[in-house]
Amino acid sequence: MAEALGVASSVIAVVDLSAKVINWCVRYAQDVSHASEDKKRLAKEVTRLNLASVNARDLLDGPRGSRLKASRALYLATVNSQSQLRRIESQLVGGSGQGKVSFEALKWPFKSKEVQSVVQDVHQCTEAIYSALEVDQTSILLDIDHQMALDRLRVAEGASFDSYAEKHNPTCLQDTRVELLKDVQLWIDGTDSKVIFWLNGMAGTGKSTISRTVAQTRHDRGDLGASFFFKRGEIDRGSLAKFVSTLAHQLAWSTPGLAPLIKEAIDADSKIGHKGVDDQFKKLIREPLSEAAVVPSAPSLIVVVVDALDECEATDDDIKLLLRLLSSVHSRGRLRIRVLVTSRPELPVRLGFSSIGNTHQDLILHKIPRSIIEHDIYVFLRHEFANIRNRFNRLAVEELKLPVHWPGEANLEKLTRAAVPLFIFAATLCRFINDSCLGSPDKLLQSVLHHTSNGHTSKLDMTYSPVLKQQVINRSGRERRNIIKSFRLIVGTIITLASPLPVRALALLLDVHIDEVTTGLRMLHSVLEVPESLDSPVRLLHLSFRDYLVDPENRETVEFWVDEKLTHRKLAQHCLRVMRGALHENICCLSFPGIRRSTVGVRQLEQRIPPELQYAVMYWVYHQTKIDFEQDDSREVYYFMTIHFLHWVEALSLLGRVKECLDSLKSMARWLEIQERSSLSFFVADAVRFLQANFFVIAEAPLQIYSCLIFAPSKSIVRKTFENVIPRWISTLPKVQESWNACLLTLEGHSSPVNSVMFSHDSTKMASASYDKTVRIWDAETGDCERLLEGHSGRVISVVFSHDSAKLASASHDKTVRIWNVKTGDCEQVLEGHSDRVNSVVFSRDSTKMASASYDKTIRIWNADTGGCERVLEGHSESVFSVVFSYDSTMVASASHDKTVRIWNVKTGDCEQVLEGHSDRVNSVVFSRDSTKLASASYDKTVRIWNVETGTCKDVVLLDAFADVLSFTLDERGIATNRGVFAFTGSSRSSVEPPMSLQPLEALTVVSPDCTWVSTVAGTELLWLPSECRGGQVVVSGSTVVIGCQSGRLVFLGFSVADIAKTVQL
Repeated sequence: MAEALGVASSVIAVVDLSAKVINWCVRYAQDVSHASEDKKRLAKEVTRLNLASVNARDLLDGPRGSRLKASRALYLATVNSQSQLRRIESQLVGGSGQGKVSFEALKWPFKSKEVQSVVQDVHQCTEAIYSALEVDQTSILLDIDHQMALDRLRVAEGASFDSYAEKHNPTCLQDTRVELLKDVQLWIDGTDSKVIFWLNGMAGTGKSTISRTVAQTRHDRGDLGASFFFKRGEIDRGSLAKFVSTLAHQLAWSTPGLAPLIKEAIDADSKIGHKGVDDQFKKLIREPLSEAAVVPSAPSLIVVVVDALDECEATDDDIKLLLRLLSSVHSRGRLRIRVLVTSRPELPVRLGFSSIGNTHQDLILHKIPRSIIEHDIYVFLRHEFANIRNRFNRLAVEELKLPVHWPGEANLEKLTRAAVPLFIFAATLCRFINDSCLGSPDKLLQSVLHHTSNGHTSKLDMTYSPVLKQQVINRSGRERRNIIKSFRLIVGTIITLASPLPVRALALLLDVHIDEVTTGLRMLHSVLEVPESLDSPVRLLHLSFRDYLVDPENRETVEFWVDEKLTHRKLAQHCLRVMRGALHENICCLSFPGIRRSTVGVRQLEQRIPPELQYAVMYWVYHQTKIDFEQDDSREVYYFMTIHFLHWVEALSLLGRVKECLDSLKSMARWLEIQERSSLSFFVADAVRFLQANFFVIAEAPLQIYSCLIFAPSKSIVRKTFENVIPRWISTLPKVQESWNACLLTLEGHSSPVNSVMFSHDSTKMASASYDKTVRIWDAETGDCERLLEGHSGRVISVVFSHDSAKLASASHDKTVRIWNVKTGDCEQVLEGHSDRVNSVVFSRDSTKMASASYDKTIRIWNADTGGCERVLEGHSESVFSVVFSYDSTMVASASHDKTVRIWNVKTGDCEQVLEGHSDRVNSVVFSRDSTKLASASYDKTVRIWNVETGTCKDVVLLDAFADVLSFTLDERGIATNRGVFAFTGSSRSSVEPPMSLQPLEALTVVSPDCTWVSTVAGTELLWLPSECRGGQVVVSGSTVVIGCQSGRLVFLGFSVADIAKTVQL
C-alpha cells in the first residue's frame, strides 16, 4: 500500500531532482572550462531521465493513472532514480563550495572515469522507468483491448447486487438469519458441497435480502464471481436474453485470468451474445472456467448468486435448461464453483430442479422453525422502530417527541406475530410508519395495529391495506372516487408496464400533468421506489404488491383493485396516441438513406426518440395482444398501421429492435386469428413477408425500409399502401412479380452442398446435413441457425430426429454416427464400429434404439442412451443404403445395393426374411403403420409392396424414374412417392390413381425428376426452381417444403393447400 501511495510523489521527486541536476550541469558548463564533454554527457543523460519522469507524471495524471500508481516496477525505478540524483546533486553542490550560492569557486567534482560510471547509472535509471512504463502501458492496452471486446456483450442494466437499481434494498441485520447464513457459508466453503444451493420460499419471506447479504459478504471476501437479480417487468432483468452475457461480463472482471479467455470466445464469434442460452453458456462461461481452472494462479472459489429465478419470464424448458447448465459447471482442479439460487417454489422451477437430480441442496424458508423467524423479525422491527423514533425526535418539538420505549414491547410482539413468516410485511409497515407525508409515526402505528387486529384478513391484505387506506382517509365520496381513479391510472399503469418508466415519461405516456403523477406517488413510498429525479424509473419494491392489486379474488374486497386487461387496453391506446403524434419519416434526421444504424449516437436517439416514444414503439403490441379482441381495436390498429407502419419499423430499427418488430407482427397475427380475413389480418400477413424479405438491410440501415418498397411485389399490400413514399430519387422502378412467391426463408450457413434435411417431429426445428462436415439445427419459423454441430471429419450424409425431438443423430463418411442433444448442441455419443461410410441412421419409435446402415455391408443396432452396439446384422453382399424400424420397434428392414431387402429381428439379430425381386439397387424402404406391409423403391424404377410375415411380393408399381421418397398413405391402401401416388391393386400398375386419403401437402407436392419444378403428383407444375435450388434434398412438413441446395443454402417454400386444390386437377 505504501508503494502504491508513494509512486506519484516519487515520480514528482525525480522530476524536481533531475531538473536541479540539469541546472547545476548548466552552471558548471558556464563557469568551469575543463571536462566540457563530461558535463555534456551527464547533462544529456539526466535530461533523458527528466523526460522519462515527466512522461510518467503525465500518465499518472491521465485516465489510466490509477493503474500506474499501483505499479511496483515504477515505484522501485523512481526510488532508485531519486537515490542516484541525490548523490549526484550532493557532489555537484559540494563542488560549489559547500553549497554557497556563489559560483566563483566552482570545481567540477567528477573524474572522467567517475562520469562514465555515473552516466551509466543514470542511463539504467532512465531505462528502468521507461521499461516500467512500457510494461504497465502494455498491460493497460491489454485491459483496453479486453474492455472493448467485453463491451460487445449485452449486459442487463441493474442486474448485479451492487447496481444503482438495487442500492435501496437492504441486507440482513446483525443477529438475524444467523443459522441460515451460517448454513449457506458452510455450503460455500465446503470442499464436497453440491454445486447449487436452492433457497426457496413464498413471497415476502426475505429471499432477496439473504441473496444480497451473501453477495455482499462474498464480495468483501473477494470470491464473488457474479450476481444476477431477476425482476419481472423489466426488459433486461425479466428474461434470459442477457443473463449469460451479464454473468460472463462480471466474471471477466472479477476473476483473474478469465477476461482474455472470454475475449477469445467473443472474437471467435462476434454474435455469441445473441445465440441460444446454452451456446452462450458453453462458450462464455463453461469453457473459459475450465481453461482457467488449470492455471496455477486460478482462484480456488467462485461464487455466483442468482436471485428471484421465478421472476424470469421464460418457458418451462428454458428454466430446466438454465438449471442444467448451472449444475454442469462442476469444480475443476482446485477451482470450486458455488451457485446460490433463490426463488418462490413455482412449478417450473420445481420441475427444473427435479430434472437435474442430485446436484443441489435446498432449504425452504417458510419451513424454518417459527421461533427462529419470529426472533429475526422481532430484531428487525426493534432496529427499524428505533431508527424511526430517533429520526422523528431529531426534528420534533419537545412535547411531540416519542418516548424512549416507543413503540413498546407489547406492540413489537404483536406486530412480530402478525408478520411471521413474511419479512415483506415487516419491511413495508416500517416504511409506511416512517413516511412523514402520511402523519406522525405513532398515528400510523395505531392504524396498522387496528388493521392487524382483524383476524379475517390475509397476510398480503395486512401488509398493503394500511398503505392504501391512508390514501382516502377522511375523504368524501367524490374525493375518494377521484383518488381511486387516479390510483388505477398511475399505479395501475406502473404495475402493468412491460418495463419501468421515469415519472416524466410516464406523465407524457398517460397524457397527464407531471404534478398529477408526483402527487399520486407521494404517499406510496412504502410500496414503490420513487426516485428524486424525474428521469429515473419508478419501480415496485416487491412483486407481491402487484399480485395483491390484480388478484381476481380481490376484485370485490380491495377498493384499489386494478383491472389488468382494462389497463392493458388503455396502455395500448396511449401508446398508439404517442406514436401517431411523434413518428414520421427519418425521425433522426439522418443525412443520407444508406447511413448505418451503428453511426447514430445515443444522445441523438434520446432526443429524437424520447423514453415515452421508445416505450410506445417497443411495447404497444404487447399491450394490444393482452386484451380480448374487439372490432374497435382492429379499426384503430389498422388506421395506425396504414399510416405509420414504415415509421414504426424505422424507429425500431434505430433502436436495434427489428427482431422484436417481426416477433410483434407474428404475435399480432396470432391475436387476429379470430378475424382471419379482416383488412388488418391481411395487412399484418403482408407486413411479415415484407419484413422477412428485407430484414437484414432494414436492421443495418433504417432508412432503407422506404427503398425496399420497390422490390416488393406489385400487389403487396404494404407496397400499395405506401407507394407515395417510394424515394423520388429512384426514377425507374424494377420489374417485380405480382405476388409474394412461395419462398418464406432462405437459410445460409453451409459452405458445401446439403445432403439431408429433416423436420423435428414437433415441427419446431429443422436439421440439415452437408458435405462441409457439419450439421445445423434451425428454427423452423424464423430461420435462425440455433446450433452448429461440429465434430464429424467427413461428409455428413443423413440426419434424423428422435421421436421426442430431444435428440438428433447424424451419419457420416467418417464411419461414425453421432448423437446430439438438440437443446444444447452437445455431442452426447460417438458411435464407432462401422468400417466404411455410414449411409443412413434412424431412431426406433420409442427413441431407445437406433439403427445405422453402411457401405461395410452391415446394419448396426445401438442403444440410444449408452451408445453401445447391441447387434451387428450381417448378410448383405453389397453396401446397405437405407434402414428403417417397424412401428412397433421389433423389426428393422434394410435396403441394399445387392438388389435385396432384408427384414431383421431387433431382439435376436436374426434375418427373418430376404426379399428378392428388384433388378437394380434398392435405395429406400418403409413399413406400414401396422407393420404388416413393407414398401421398397429401387433404381429399377419400381416400388414393391411386400407381406412382412410371408416375404411375398403383393404389388409392383412401375415408374418413369426411380423414387427416393417413399411413404404409405394414411389409410394404407396406397403408396406415395416423389413420382406419384398409387393405389394397391394386387398387380403391376403404372397409372396415377384418383385422389386418396393423404396428408394434403405431402400428397400434392413433389419435385420433378430433373429438379427444376415443384409439381403436383399428377405432374402439374407449380413452382419453377432456379438453378441454385436444384440437385439437393427435399423435405415436407405441414404446408412447408424445404430444399437443401447444392450451394449449401436451405430454402423454405410455403404453399396454400386449399388454393392448390382449387387450381389444379389431381
